[in-house]
Order: sequence, then structure tokens, then C-alpha cells
Amino acid sequence: MIRKIDLIPSSAKLLIALTYDAFAVGFAFFLAYFLRLGVSNFDVSQAEVSVFITVTLSTMVLLYFSGTYRSVIRYFNAKSTMKVIALVAIASIIFVLAGYVFDAFVPRSVPIVFFAVASFLIAGARASFGIITGEKWFDEKEGVVIYGAGSTGRQLANTLALGNQYQPLAFIDQKSRYHGRELAGINIHPVKDIGKLVKRFGQYKVLIAIDKVTQTRMKEIVASIEPYALELLTIPNMADIVSGKRKIDQLREVSVDELLGREPVAPIPELLSENIFGKVVMVSGAGGSIGKELCRQIIHQKPAKLVLLDVSEAFLYEINQELTVYLREIDSDIPLIPLIGNVQNGMLMTTIFHTQKVQTIYHAAAYKHVPLVECNVIAGISNNVLGTYEIAQAAIFCEVETFVLISTDKAVRPTNVMGATKRLAELVLQSLAPRDHDTRFVMVRFGNVLGSSGSVVPLFKRQIKAGGPITITHPDIIRYFMTIPEAAQLVIQAGAMGKGGDVFVLDMGDPVKIVDLAVNMTHLMGLTIKNEANPDGDIELKYSGLRPGEKLYEELLIDDHAQPTRHERILTANERFLCWPDVKVILNNINDAMRAEDTDKLRQILLDAPLAYNPEPNVEPSTKATDNSPITAPEAVDDQTDKAPELKTVNVNV
Repeated sequence: MIRKIDLIPSSAKLLIALTYDAFAVGFAFFLAYFLRLGVSNFDVSQAEVSVFITVTLSTMVLLYFSGTYRSVIRYFNAKSTMKVIALVAIASIIFVLAGYVFDAFVPRSVPIVFFAVASFLIAGARASFGIITGEKWFDEKEGVVIYGAGSTGRQLANTLALGNQYQPLAFIDQKSRYHGRELAGINIHPVKDIGKLVKRFGQYKVLIAIDKVTQTRMKEIVASIEPYALELLTIPNMADIVSGKRKIDQLREVSVDELLGREPVAPIPELLSENIFGKVVMVSGAGGSIGKELCRQIIHQKPAKLVLLDVSEAFLYEINQELTVYLREIDSDIPLIPLIGNVQNGMLMTTIFHTQKVQTIYHAAAYKHVPLVECNVIAGISNNVLGTYEIAQAAIFCEVETFVLISTDKAVRPTNVMGATKRLAELVLQSLAPRDHDTRFVMVRFGNVLGSSGSVVPLFKRQIKAGGPITITHPDIIRYFMTIPEAAQLVIQAGAMGKGGDVFVLDMGDPVKIVDLAVNMTHLMGLTIKNEANPDGDIELKYSGLRPGEKLYEELLIDDHAQPTRHERILTANERFLCWPDVKVILNNINDAMRAEDTDKLRQILLDAPLAYNPEPNVEPSTKATDNSPITAPEAVDDQTDKAPELKTVNVNV
């Protein structure tokens, strides 16, 4: 109700108020005479008509120039009420004076009755309306604009009209044939009118009501709305609406992966199932962000058994409960084996593989947060390097068929300890791959995953909801992003294509400037950025400086000669590797430094190893990192190949 009143043009509301007040004054004037003289004895002469005109005009002038009509009626308070009563009192005095001037018949009680009735009708009506709306006697609805004037938009508008939360103000649609028309009594506007609607209605929410909207289309819609800092919501998935799981008016925020995402590429079914269907599969680090999604994807491929391994009891419990509930819902009897254990314990890994007869391993257990690993070198090397070595040796001993390492773009010309440990873990597996055994070792690299633990997306969202500031390390920092489900699917498919020692990289799409991501997220939540150009904005951006070991950009390859594979978003790298004797020397040196707890020596080992490890991050991003070919490695620091003992280059697919 309040929203509908707000939507009435100001000129129309002024006309309504003037008309009502003029009627109230006239009614009070004649009622005062009727009450004093009675209907039969009241004879209106020219003098009384002159008094009536004078009193009415005087009252309206007093009300108008006192600012009464500039007040918002629903906020009419006691002070405003007393002001109107005082103005009516002045009008009553003018009533008496006009009687003398026009020599009209004005009994002494008539102005008094006029004052009481006029005060009640003018001030009382306004005060009553303020009390009613203040007590929420009317439902207050928030104004929204619906994007999409099709059947889904009409259904949403009708549903919202029956509710008490949102009031549709207008439709927006790209189709020109709809422009200027009405749907469900609501005007349809072109996209270019978004700014005009903001000026008319103020900041409003935009509800996307388009069925089967593609990622590309969603990006276009977001791009057209984002500059206006309007909060963006969308209807649930149509499949959920049809199945009854969700209602059309159960709106959700537009996720950042929809903002940055690409059109999904259908997976190759045989690649998804090759290492999983009917096999005993284990996921190390099953409670982590990537590990959880790998478990979800693996369940769909019907393994004979799924072993969940994690060092964290809480995380392990969480994923085990989730999968148990899901399997119960789909009436599946796939056994789940939740195991608490550390991959650094080679004896335990051997026991698990032998007891459970594991055939495929997805090794996602790792310390990945750059600043934490940077100041916890011993823990980082123990888990990421030695842990990978121990679980790989156990896999070889127990004749595990396939071992897939989840690696990272930070392993390429690393500038931090975490990246260096992951590159060394790759070298360990590459050196083990050609030895005499039956285990296929495969490595898969990808960049940042949206929504994973430590991701900037949930951090930015929390900071925005808290009122800011948003903390960004550097204004020029860029990153590649991928959704968790897409990353897990590609990891599984890449693992199926490996022949032994392969390093696969995932096409992460175009890089994203982190400051642009922060601005877009702020705008999509209906807020603006506070800066010199907009000092009255809502959220401030704060630059904290690059953290130790942090790059302005990330790479996915060491060499530029990536080869395509059966999947258009998976490429295989042509990588350098070390022979096992040389890797064994590095591992022995690490073990010696570990026993001595010598952090400086451990850092030096990483520097001396052929990892291209340079602790000083580059300060300027390469142009190759921002073009449309994100798989190409940008120019970077010297890769230290002259320090590598017996360093060889092979095509790992041959």
C-alpha cells in the first residue's frame, strides 16, 4: 500500500491534498452553521458566500505557504499536528473578521465549531494516517523491477503481488516488441531506461526472471545493470520450481561464478567414469573445498567404494554426513569409508591401500594458503612434498592403478614457499612415473576456485556485508577463476587421459582484475564504492600491499608448447623433469633439514632445486597474462635451468 502511494507523482499527490483540504474547510464551514441554526433556518446570502470564499482561500494559503504540503504524511507527528491546528485557529479568526467586513451573519459559536471540525478533518486525518502506517497497518512492500517480460516474469509479478514483501514497479526486457506495452498492468521498458527508472523510483532491486538463461546471457545482463549499483536477485532453478523444491518467489543472489563464468562444456562421459566406475576410489583431503566436490562428482560415477581421507575430524564428518544423506536420497548402496589420517604417514597409507584395495587416488591433501605456508615452512614442505612422496610410494607398493595430484598455477615459476612445494611435488611424481611399477601418475594444475576456503569471493562478501572496507593487496593484481564443480570435473577427466608423468593444465578462461571483481560484487549487492569521485559511497577499497611471495599474476605453464587433448578445456604441458636419483638427493637433504628443524636450510634447498623459485614477486603483469589465451605463459624471471642436475625435457604423452 505504502509503495503504491509512493509511486503516485508528486503533482498528483499535491492536487489530492489540496482538494481534500478545500472540501474539509467547506464541510466544516457549512456544518458549523447547520449545527448552530439547523438546516431549515440557514439561509445563505451573498455576504455568507463571501465569508466562505475568504475563509477557504485563507486556510488554503496558510497551509500551502507554511510547508504543510511538503511534509511526508506518513511521518506526520505531534509537532506537525499542532502546527496545522494553529493555522486553523488563525483561519477561524479570519472567519470572525470576514463576518464584520462583509456584514455577514456569523454567530459567535460558528467559528468555534468550524475550528473544531476543520482541525479534526485536516490535522486529524494526517495524524491518523501517520499512526496507521507507523504501526504497519498497511503492508510495506519493497519496490523491485523485473528483468524479463515473458511468461516467467508474468508469473513472478503475479506471485509477488499476492505476497507482502515486494511490489513490482516495472518490467525490463531487451525485446523491442514489448517496449511501451504493459504486462499484468505493469509497464515494460527497454534496458536503456534503467537509469530513468532509478531517477523515478530511487534504488531498487532487479529480479531476473528468465528461464534457462545461459552464462553468456547472464554476463550481459549483469554488465547492463552493474554500473547502477542495483542489488541483483534471480529466481531459483526452473527444475527446482517444477519439482516443488523451491517457489518462484524464493529469490537468491546472483553468484559471482554467474558473473565471471563461461558457458559450460559438456564432459566426456567415458573420461568421467574411466577411473571411477566400479573401482575403489580414495580422495585425500576429502574435507577440503576441492576434495568435497571431487567426492560429489565421484559418487555420480558409481564407484565400488569411496574412501574419504582427511586429517581433520570435523571436515571429514561434514563430507561423510553430506554424502550419506545424498546416497540415502537416491537409494544407493555405495560404501563410504571415512578415515582420519595424515598422508605423511607412509605406513598408514600402505595399510589403507592394502586393506581397502584402492585403485584410484585423487590427492587433494595440501596446505594451500600462501601467507600461512610462507611462515610455516616446515609444515608446508612436510605436507606438500614429503606427504606426496609417502602416499605415492605407498600407491606404488600397493599397485594402485591411477594417482592424480591436484596441483596449482602457483607451482609455475613460484614466488612463494607454497608454490615451490607444489612444483617439487610435481617433480617427485614425474621422477617416479617412468620407474618399474604399474601406477600411472598424473598432475593437474588450475588457478583460483570460486568459493573455496581462502577465496577472495567469500571474504569480499563478508567485508561488504560488514560495511567495508574491502581489503585488496594491489590495484593491479589479476587472477584466473574457475567454479568448484567445473574444476573437479576437469580434474577427473584429465586424470583419465594421463599415460604416466603427464602434467595437465585447465583452461581457466580470461584473467580477472581483483579490484574489478570487488567493485562488481559491491554493485551487485546494491552498494556503491566510496572514493574521491564518490565521497558519499558505501564501501571503501583499502590496498594492503602484496603479501610475502604473492604475485601480481599467475601462470599455468612453464613452457609455451601446450598440446590439445580430447577435451577442449584441458591441455597437456611439455614439462622439464628430474631423474629419480636427483630427486632422491633433494628429498634426503629436506629430511636432514627437517630433523634439524632448520628453516633457513629448507628455504635454501627450495632455492637450489630446479623449481625456478624466486621469492621476489614480479611487479608488472605480463601482457600475455591478460590476452585471450590464458594458457600461454607470460614472460617471467629466469627459470634457473642451468642449476638443474641432469635436467631433461620430454614430451610426457609419448
